[in-house]
Amino acid sequence: MDAVAQWRNQWFDYTQYLRREGFLDDQFAQLKKLQDENSPDFVVEVVSLFFQDSEKLFNNMARALEQNVVNFKQVDAYVHQFKGSSAWIGAFRLKNVCINFRNFCEAQNLEGCLRCLQQLQQESTALKNKLENLFRYP
Repeated sequence: MDAVAQWRNQWFDYTQYLRREGFLDDQFAQLKKLQDENSPDFVVEVVSLFFQDSEKLFNNMARALEQNVVNFKQVDAYVHQFKGSSAWIGAFRLKNVCINFRNFCEAQNLEGCLRCLQQLQQESTALKNKLENLFRYP
């Protein structure tokens, strides 16, 4: 088996593992299909942008939740944006945390929102580490 075929098999096996573990869903495979010889780094670029934007959104959420009077509609808007981005890259666990987070925003439950923000950050870090492993293949 040549190196390219071996790399493809490793990529496939690892993405299947990430799907079984709930990190990714079918959307990630759809994203991969958009990659071609004209844009060989498409997936890496999209995922990198996602994590850059995530940092800004986490900071915005944290700042909004630290206010004396929390604007839950604003927090929900940030979470909604993050949920859309998560769904776009196929980040299944992140998308599900966002669903819970939005429920806490609707209930104006500060404790629940703070827990969800922490969970989002943990899940995001875990996913980032997993994807960095995936992208390390040549």
